[in-house]
Amino acid sequence: MTTLHPTIEQAQGLIELERYDQARALLGQRLAEDPGDVRAWVKVGYCHLNTQRPQHALEAAGQALELAPEDYGALILRAEALIRVPSRSWREAEPVLREAVRIDPHHWYGCAMLADAVWRMSVVRYAKATGTQELQHHDVARLSGESADLAVEAIRLGPEEVYPLEVARSIAGFSGRSAVADQLDRAILRLDPTHVDALARQTGKAADAPGVKAVQAADLYAAGLAAAPDSDSMQRGLDQATYRMLRGMRWLALLCLGLAGVMTDLFAVEGEVQRELPLSLGQRLWYLVPVTAIWIVGALLRYRRRRTGVRLNVQSLMRRGRWARLVVAQAAWSMLCALLIAQVPWTDRLLPQVLFWAGLTPTFATIWFDRKKAR
Repeated sequence: MTTLHPTIEQAQGLIELERYDQARALLGQRLAEDPGDVRAWVKVGYCHLNTQRPQHALEAAGQALELAPEDYGALILRAEALIRVPSRSWREAEPVLREAVRIDPHHWYGCAMLADAVWRMSVVRYAKATGTQELQHHDVARLSGESADLAVEAIRLGPEEVYPLEVARSIAGFSGRSAVADQLDRAILRLDPTHVDALARQTGKAADAPGVKAVQAADLYAAGLAAAPDSDSMQRGLDQATYRMLRGMRWLALLCLGLAGVMTDLFAVEGEVQRELPLSLGQRLWYLVPVTAIWIVGALLRYRRRRTGVRLNVQSLMRRGRWARLVVAQAAWSMLCALLIAQVPWTDRLLPQVLFWAGLTPTFATIWFDRKKAR
């Protein structure tokens, strides 16, 4: 094992603390003393790479490779810089990575990165050769033989590393091997429970499973966001599930409206005698019993049992979303019409009938119109 110069070890510590400018300054002093220090050039390159200056990192890799053309670390640095420079690509990185794997075939990172490059470029070459704009799963599966083998080898060499699993998962996903992709997602989450992409995919799969209701989906997305709060896809999923919950409030309001119509016998049925109006105070007050039960069981208890993230998102979505505010307003409007029908001592059924249709028609029509908003 090569012993690092103390200055380089100190610079490595600064890099791990993400103090890249200080590390680069320290490495500059080391290179002023010994311009032939390959490790110093490689570390300088990573300082540039981590501060979004890939072109400078590429130049540092070039300096290191001039001194040691077969240095594994310098080759990996060059490959990483190439894929980040806008004018370069994985195509240029692929031969560099092949050389790195030839030099050190037992290092998991070079093998995983080569697998990543090979499957990307095989797809690009196939698309250019055939002129196709959209590849099918079987096309990718046929092209991914070498890259899949490299990914499996990388997983064997680095069984506790996430990146080889990410590469293997990408290949399996694009190849249409959903069962394998699902297993790899679970393996990623065993190593990194907060992995954003894998967590989002697993959460979305659980939330979209048959029989999963809106409240359950909302809880699943809220749990996922607690572990990975920066996931845009899970936030969209939580918003959709929350909106579906709010849509359910309109059905509760329409049920209460229907009960009000039944209680007052708004519409004549052939062969039956409509009850006399006005209804007694006891009958009007009794209506509040089932209505209260409907809202307590159907809305309040369900809301209070949700995760804190779901309850907060209900408030947030109502501030952010026009449709969310609309469905709540429609539920309130239908309930207002229901209460007016049931609690006012009407002597005639004409106005209660108008209120019934006013509460039912716009709300019921919108339920079908905005179904796509909940998807």
